[in-house]
Amino acid sequence: MKYGIAIFPSKKVQDEANSYRKRYDPHYALIPPHITVKEPFETDEEELEATIIPELKEIAKSTASFSIKISKVSSFSPVTNTIYLKVNPSDEIVELNQKLHEGIIPDNKEYSFVPHITIAQKLSDEEFSDVYGSLSMDSFDIVDKVDRFQLLYQLENGAWSVYETFRLGEH
Repeated sequence: MKYGIAIFPSKKVQDEANSYRKRYDPHYALIPPHITVKEPFETDEEELEATIIPELKEIAKSTASFSIKISKVSSFSPVTNTIYLKVNPSDEIVELNQKLHEGIIPDNKEYSFVPHITIAQKLSDEEFSDVYGSLSMDSFDIVDKVDRFQLLYQLENGAWSVYETFRLGEH
């Protein structure tokens, strides 16, 4: 089965992201707005329960809650026509991402870690140019507290569902 690890921001941040995602993100119905801190990986439930979940509990326990800040949109252009709310890469979120790629958990890092919340993807070049042009002029002043991350699994229809939530700093 395919699993991933993400941070779901507060409802306020999700509402802001969804105001764009409804129109510009075909994955809108598959998963709420999120910050991927570990790309999807394959494992079986036995391995998950025996080794990965205990490791995730340890990572959560040894990670204090932290704040994220979003002040602008950015994009992965020219690689893809994806537009996102750029999460300033704090030491805390970068360290969490690193911890999730060490030890027992599969190190499947394909790209360098760019903390973000996707708000538009799979746009035509023309749409991308219009949408990015207008959004890049907007400034955002979003600060949000992160006190947990979620282990997700993918359903047959491509949607993602929460398997377990891990609270940061809890012993």
